[in-house]
Amino acid sequence: MKDKDLDRAVAAEKSIFRYGDNIEKIPNRFKKDKSVLIWLINRSHIILKFADESLKKDKSFVIKAVKTNFPAFEYVDESLKKDKSFILKLVKLRPDIYELLDESLKKDKSIVLEAVKAQGQLLNLVDESFKKDKSIVLEAVKSDGDALQYADESLKKDKSFVIKAVEENFPAFEYVDESLKKDKSFILKLVKLRPDIYELLDESLKK
Repeated sequence: MKDKDLDRAVAAEKSIFRYGDNIEKIPNRFKKDKSVLIWLINRSHIILKFADESLKKDKSFVIKAVKTNFPAFEYVDESLKKDKSFILKLVKLRPDIYELLDESLKKDKSIVLEAVKAQGQLLNLVDESFKKDKSIVLEAVKSDGDALQYADESLKKDKSFVIKAVEENFPAFEYVDESLKKDKSFILKLVKLRPDIYELLDESLKK
């Protein structure tokens, strides 16, 4: 931020927060000031609610605002909230907005895929049908091995899928079905591919 922008931002911050979180009284002169608003959004996502309506529809500004403080997404113009191509871009940058999306977009496979690629733990929030989808779950596990805990139980028992998942991210083994963890012939195959799972094996197999 340039010095002159910083001065304006500080002035805006003082006028808004002087008597507590008096956010709704943001001075009109700052409602279209992008650099000042981003500065303020960093402090409180609610600032976007009181920004000029034109900025809530401005894609480049919205991207900066949501990157700065993702709950600001709540105050983005409705037209952008339903713009699939725009949402895809935003989810790549801030996957945590997934939980704030319109229900129709939460069930869009391409959006779910981008969300779990970036943040595997989001598998916990997706529709149950996606928890059975091998491509979705595998991408989530690539991102975070612990994501396997949220997969459908059928996948945790699926030998071919478990092999792929553990190959990608060996800590996923912790969430594999117990029947497979005690299957010696299966574990032998798995140890050849990922010897680092040895530390996670049942004590009987370690011996």
